[in-house]
Amino acid sequence: MEAQGFSSKPQNDDEGPWRVLEFYSGIGGMRYSLMKAGVKADVVEAFDINDVANDVYSHNFGHRPYQGNIQSLTAAVLDSYRAHAWLLSPPCQPYTRQGLQKHSGDARAFSFLSILQLIPLISQPPLMLFVENVVGFETSDTHEKMIEILENLDFVTQEFILSPLQFGMPYSRPRYFCLAKRKPLSFRSQLFNNQLLRSPGPLLGHNKTVLEETGQTQESMEKLIQSCEPVDTFLQYKCSSDQVEQYFVPSSLIERWGSAMDIVYPDSKRCCCFTKSYYRYVKGTGSLLATIEPQSKGKTSPLVEQGLRYFTPREVANLHCFPTDFEFPEHVTLRQRYALLGNGLSVAVVAPLLGYLFTQPS
Repeated sequence: MEAQGFSSKPQNDDEGPWRVLEFYSGIGGMRYSLMKAGVKADVVEAFDINDVANDVYSHNFGHRPYQGNIQSLTAAVLDSYRAHAWLLSPPCQPYTRQGLQKHSGDARAFSFLSILQLIPLISQPPLMLFVENVVGFETSDTHEKMIEILENLDFVTQEFILSPLQFGMPYSRPRYFCLAKRKPLSFRSQLFNNQLLRSPGPLLGHNKTVLEETGQTQESMEKLIQSCEPVDTFLQYKCSSDQVEQYFVPSSLIERWGSAMDIVYPDSKRCCCFTKSYYRYVKGTGSLLATIEPQSKGKTSPLVEQGLRYFTPREVANLHCFPTDFEFPEHVTLRQRYALLGNGLSVAVVAPLLGYLFTQPS
């Protein structure tokens, strides 16, 4: 029986694809994740205020997102898309450790809350929601308001904090995810309804192991890291060349900030999260690659002799699991590329989450 007021949902391939809206679409990580998951879906519209991000999205998908303040969208406009699912990756700055942590009081949080508050006013509300944000969002008052709105609208949620490391990627980027389905739709593993999990177990059908996991010990984290692919697998340039010269770190920066740098090697199985300030700053913005392996790895050997360089934008995209045919338009500057990637998401993590969200229990 179809839920009252709902857009009809595809039951099988003959009924057509899911209709999806992509909010805060950035450079298309969510759409790539949908494709990677094999979900039969049409992105009927994407929305982003960033002009350069929209250039990149348009370059890769042949469709330019709606550009404007998401807060200006009305219930009537959203209703016209007849979307089954909304995918949202709202601004993370209100919830980051480095930010002011104003949460819902931050102007950058307003558009997300206004979108959620439109759902009751829509005659054909979405059946599913997917929300991505930084770790810290789950303890914010914005999260509290989101859960309250979803519960009042008869949504069931399952929440996750997951990192690419848990999917074999040598990349530490833990993120918060909320998956929501409106009744009578349900999750494949209903055991985890209204819970926050730190394991990808339900996505893999491993319910028992999730219940046994109470937290990541140092030993289990080391084991997890050792199971990852080496960084070398994701490199664009594996030896020095003219193209790589611009990515080398000046010795003056190494001498000043060396003690704060995170150094990795081609055989390393973990690198730090790349932020939107990577390449502009070296402290706390992401790992640097040593191109000359010293006798003793790490900072016991002089860093100026290790040929330190930044990861290229293509290499960062590789670590985000973007497809090989993803590219930036030529006019996008190097700093802009890093900033856009720093705001991006991990396809390796989001694809299995979306696959799980769109799967209907048999």
